[in-house]
Amino acid sequence: MAEYTPDYVGTVTKYVFVESPPSMTPPGELALRAYEASEGVLIKETCFGLQVTGEPESVDRLIEEIRSFDPTHIFVKDRGGFPPGGDPRRCRANLGGARPGYLGHEREFRLLRYITRGLEELDRREGDEAEPAPPARGKRPLLDIKRLQELIDTEES
Repeated sequence: MAEYTPDYVGTVTKYVFVESPPSMTPPGELALRAYEASEGVLIKETCFGLQVTGEPESVDRLIEEIRSFDPTHIFVKDRGGFPPGGDPRRCRANLGGARPGYLGHEREFRLLRYITRGLEELDRREGDEAEPAPPARGKRPLLDIKRLQELIDTEES
């Protein structure tokens, strides 16, 4: 196998997830705004939002700009591992189907609405007195090792 030489040495890639109901910033509009502010950052539109790649400072600047549009509905995640766009070790064109990491995004994406609600609730409460914390639940006693062995023995017989 030929040695792999990355195309984007010294860059970072981040995923920008957009959790927005129709009344908020739609992913397409966010992409247009990102292109306007990109300053040399590679932007790829995805089904969940954007994938941005570039020099770390430029990417951070762009992410800050993007999140300022709608901070409770726009989330950012570092992308590790392989560089974007055509890496033969991970490209779905070579492997068939979606890249394995994208399946994780589907699960994470479903949780974003709960995080959004929490952030919006925090914004509403800002300035209000904090609610008292609920009473702590009592700890259940630990299972004695002898009792555990008895349970195991009864299951085996």
